[in-house]
Amino acid sequence: MDRRSFLKKSALGGSAAAAATLAAPAYAQGNRKLTMVTSWGRGLAGVFDAAEHAANSINTMSDGSLTVEIKAAGELVGAFEVFDAVSSGQADMYHAADYYFVGQHPAYAFFTAVPFGMTAQELINWYYHGEGATLHDELGQIFGLKSFLAGNTGAQAGGWFSKEINGPEDFNGLKFRMPGLGGQALGKLGASVQNIPGSEVYQALSSGAIDGTEWIGPWADEKAGFQEITKTYYTAGFHEPGAGLSLATNRDVFESLTPAQQKIIEIAAAEAHQWNLAQFLANNGAALQRLQAGGVKIMEFPDSVWDAFAVASQEVMQENMGDELFKRVHDSAMESMKASSSWINASSGVYTAQRDRILG
Repeated sequence: MDRRSFLKKSALGGSAAAAATLAAPAYAQGNRKLTMVTSWGRGLAGVFDAAEHAANSINTMSDGSLTVEIKAAGELVGAFEVFDAVSSGQADMYHAADYYFVGQHPAYAFFTAVPFGMTAQELINWYYHGEGATLHDELGQIFGLKSFLAGNTGAQAGGWFSKEINGPEDFNGLKFRMPGLGGQALGKLGASVQNIPGSEVYQALSSGAIDGTEWIGPWADEKAGFQEITKTYYTAGFHEPGAGLSLATNRDVFESLTPAQQKIIEIAAAEAHQWNLAQFLANNGAALQRLQAGGVKIMEFPDSVWDAFAVASQEVMQENMGDELFKRVHDSAMESMKASSSWINASSGVYTAQRDRILG
């Protein structure tokens, strides 16, 4: 969808140069202030950092021609309202996890994470050297957005529970916070799935409004304080093996910028992705040790639960396959994932297993 308005060539004639001038995009001049709304509470570890990092990079690289002002969740619009705010032009850009917006289109899940989907490395392989970025842009055009990956949490934990999970039946009736297609899969196991903004999860868990939650991983979870409420923590989950975050700009706003300014936003988003992924992975190990030292019990789901996750996840995928764009995104992502994982498993996978065995 091309949302740019072009001036028609004058029917009264005039030089070719004049006509070309009339048809050229009308780029904004001088300093532009862009309002970025986010799905994150101000200072929320890792995710708000990614938004702030991208905004600061845009401000610095544009040398004053762009100024991004960040609004945390609730300061202008709610955490889950940022998509509509930017699509409608109420705000200029958002930073969020695109799987919050599967209600707008289920294919948005692939640009954060889907159950049994891509790791962070596999995601960027597909995004930058497969069809990922092109499909993200095609999806954005439907809603008047120009979207980029702009953060990544790495593999997310299975979550915090008020009780141990010994079999699939333990999810029946469990009030659990999990967004995206992973949450839909848990619903098929009988869970009462909640989608709660990150800044509200602690209160929901401590009040008993929910029985458990996934959030991100040891570092962000420790910062959120969930260990103060429960000590049962599952460190491996099926739902988000490499969760991407996104920066999306209103398409009309994006196309009013100069090519240099557009490239600055693209580069700032890509750099924020790598910076943020490293931030999470650099902090998770030490945080996990602190959680264990504080009495948190580190758990793994039994195979019967993993098998149930798989069956439920496949049901969710199949339910969306009737949408042509969802199917194209799914097929492209899965093809790329298989191609990437075959080499990763045969090379670095074998190496890290042997390294850890030898070094203890």
